[in-house]
Amino acid sequence: MRGERFNIVVESLDQEGRGVAHRDGKAVFIEGALPGETVVYEVLRQKARYESGRAIEIAHESALRVVPRCPHAGMHVGACGGCSMQHIDARAQVAMKQRVLEDTLWHVGRVRPQMLLRPVAGPSWRYRHRARLAVRYVAKKSGVLVGFHERASSYVADIRQCEVMPRKISDLLLPLRDLVSSLTLRDRLPQIELAISGSTVVLVFRVLQQPTAADGALLREFGLKHAVGIWLQPAGPASAVPLDHDQPQRLELLLPEFGVALPFLPTDFTQVNHRINEVLVSRVLRLLAPNSTDTVADFFCGLGNFTLPLATRVRKVIGLEGSASLVERAREAAAHNGLTNSTQFETRNLFEFSSGDWRGLIDRAGAIGKVLIDPPREGALALVQAFADTSVRSQRPARVVYVSCNPATLARDCNLMVNHGGWVLRAAGVVNMFPHTSHVESIALLEPAA
Repeated sequence: MRGERFNIVVESLDQEGRGVAHRDGKAVFIEGALPGETVVYEVLRQKARYESGRAIEIAHESALRVVPRCPHAGMHVGACGGCSMQHIDARAQVAMKQRVLEDTLWHVGRVRPQMLLRPVAGPSWRYRHRARLAVRYVAKKSGVLVGFHERASSYVADIRQCEVMPRKISDLLLPLRDLVSSLTLRDRLPQIELAISGSTVVLVFRVLQQPTAADGALLREFGLKHAVGIWLQPAGPASAVPLDHDQPQRLELLLPEFGVALPFLPTDFTQVNHRINEVLVSRVLRLLAPNSTDTVADFFCGLGNFTLPLATRVRKVIGLEGSASLVERAREAAAHNGLTNSTQFETRNLFEFSSGDWRGLIDRAGAIGKVLIDPPREGALALVQAFADTSVRSQRPARVVYVSCNPATLARDCNLMVNHGGWVLRAAGVVNMFPHTSHVESIALLEPAA
């Protein structure tokens, strides 16, 4: 029953960073427990074949356990859910994620890479350049909470600092509480989105009613005092606009190795970890091994994070993306960087892409020697089905690099290509884009079998 406590030895770690053990023939998933530890856990949920719980006492500690740097991290009631692995040594976190990737590739996809890539890793603290902060006005306490949600809860954690956001942003958490408390729409402001580019910081306030003139004055005063840009978002992400014309109108994601500056809006999807993104782009290009005569296809190209760097190295890059607005923005970014002649963009529904679409793309563009796939969590099933189709065997690219944010869909897609489509998984490795979380980003290199 919920609330019962048991003593158990932890065997391994799952994809969400929870300890895995077995009791009475059932798998037990324990938050805050590490392999090799003996823990007392409290049952949180029971199902017929498994149960989940939270470690409340560590009888025997793993050598990999460390004291979390942030006082809000941990398994205590009300703990912040922004980080789930601060209790694990930072280097061990990367090794565990690599193991999760290997295990998922094998157990889900029945594939193993011929070579394991060295993990892409970097600073473990102050790395978040994007964040979505929840806001909750607590009427009974006449106060406001600003931060991430509590672990496994819809409540907003009472955090006063954050060790993974830049110091300036961490120091703004309490002033933001005071600001929101002073606004007339304090109970109609559910979130604040953060976006950083170099020294420029923008805060996007999601507002469910029009701010009053007094609200606007308070927001302007806050922006001036703390040197941050203030935007308002009355509806979806596309509705976000600067509070005033003198606010930052756009930000830039810099990729200095390639001389590229990628313009973006504060509500656009960009990687949260700019330093790791630089290394990731460099690693992807090395794996693709492009040359000046290549034509490359970049599927799910978004704003052009990979497209534009590739365009500095090859004859042409074709960026394909499902969103027409993103495609237009990518074209503008290419022009901004003087790369119009080496780029081409198309709006395509890539979840319905077929082998016939691939042949049509080749008919229009000529031979495509290298392919990059960077899909959302759902993966790229339709695309890999097209590449696995025997009818296009003679038109396959020489290399496919797949950047994944979900090991399970990567494993599914690699299984289709390798075990049913005549491809070889040459290499795979993790990208530690989100230190102290269980999120596993990864790269895979596939080539046609000889």
